[in-house]
Amino acid sequence: MKNIKITFIAISSILILATGCSTIHPKTNYPRYNNNSYNDSMVGIASYYGERWNGRTTANGEKLNIHAMTAAHKTLPFNTIVKVTLLSTGKSVIVRINDRGPYSGNRIIDLTDEAAKRLGMYHQGIGKVRLDILKYPNR
Repeated sequence: MKNIKITFIAISSILILATGCSTIHPKTNYPRYNNNSYNDSMVGIASYYGERWNGRTTANGEKLNIHAMTAAHKTLPFNTIVKVTLLSTGKSVIVRINDRGPYSGNRIIDLTDEAAKRLGMYHQGIGKVRLDILKYPNR
């Protein structure tokens, strides 16, 4: 009888420990965006960093280069490639997501100064844009 109790306790302990080590949904290091489908687009307000942010560390660990074609988005995975179209002119640029933000107002993307200049929104500071997801990382 004593051996049965010890065996039962041992098996129960192993089962409890084993279930604590399993996961149903592996945690990712970025939030999901619309199930990562390739035809996603959204419309909203874009802004740009400004020179004072140049050289600071972005959320993915890179140094911000305001002359590069990169951007910040609140939820898209790092290295997602996005086409940004300024709706007032139809001009577009392609940027890579390497930072988080913007955290000001209801803006949907923060562009580098270079991307804002190429779009023609640098002097206005903000502009209404459409984002089209061209490529998610690792696909």
